[in-house]
Amino acid sequence: MAPDLTNATIATKPNAIVTSPPTRAYVTFLAGNGDYVKGVVGLMKGLRKVGSKYPLVVAVLPDVPEEHRQILVDQGCIVREIEPVYPPENQTQFAMAYYVINYSKLRIWEFVEYDKMIYLDGDIQVYDNIDHLFDLPDGHFYAVMDCFCEKTWSHTPQYKIGYCQQCPDRVQWPEAELGPRPALYFNARMFVFEPSLPTYHDLLKTLKITPPTPFAEQDFLNMYFRDIYRPIPPIYNLVLAMLWRHPENVDLDKVKVVHYCAAGSKPWRYTGKEANMDREDIKMLVKKWWDIYDDESLDYKNNVAPAESNEPVDLQPFLAAMSKAGAINYISAPSAA
Repeated sequence: MAPDLTNATIATKPNAIVTSPPTRAYVTFLAGNGDYVKGVVGLMKGLRKVGSKYPLVVAVLPDVPEEHRQILVDQGCIVREIEPVYPPENQTQFAMAYYVINYSKLRIWEFVEYDKMIYLDGDIQVYDNIDHLFDLPDGHFYAVMDCFCEKTWSHTPQYKIGYCQQCPDRVQWPEAELGPRPALYFNARMFVFEPSLPTYHDLLKTLKITPPTPFAEQDFLNMYFRDIYRPIPPIYNLVLAMLWRHPENVDLDKVKVVHYCAAGSKPWRYTGKEANMDREDIKMLVKKWWDIYDDESLDYKNNVAPAESNEPVDLQPFLAAMSKAGAINYISAPSAA
């Protein structure tokens, strides 16, 4: 059973200045006692570096040790404990075990003290301010379209015929053989959403009757939010495989959010030995992450909040891109973190 959030303990620094509570926040998810806490610390420092106005809420499972929670509190995070979400047994036997725990992310829809949130996985880093995404029109689910070209999708028809929604004209989808192209498919490691108790309860209810899929909550979220999903440009969630699969779609100088999701790319585990990890662009991005993580001036106790910028952000390019992309039906495919 989910915890009563009205009585949940919110961990903050004792000497923190308390102002009126924000109605917007970033949120991430942490489980276990592994090294992903380094990723969350890096994310917090990255948000601080780019001058974000909003806090980072960390939804932690009960197995996150107190030592790791204190590290996050010391970096200015808001730590919220959540209970695991266990899908039906017939789902876990089909889903990859690594992803089953990610169903617990559904708890963040219960954080209704915030009007809007941006979810970011712990292996993501923010290199430019993205606060303006909170101003996108309500009532939609915003995320970046995924790429299906890696062997992770080798069991799917789209991989076998070489079709990818990132380059739909390169290989045409054979509608005569496989039917219409399904709806756009997003990567669920970064998304903009609105917490809602009715949605939260319906998510859990729907999960109980949803057919099993290989990639757990990402496939589930794609199914559930298919009708209200709106794509945003890939600069808001650069999946590293895009660098070698679709380089024509990537301009690293404009990328705001990098997702260190390829095998061997986690900066805190990086060796450069895995496939594609000896690329110069990968080495640069890993160093860029470490530059933020090692910067002591970005630690909470050492940081002075930057002056708030009142410069308006033009949302029309995003809305135009979403409108254009939304008019195309691409193939649904599973994805990995």
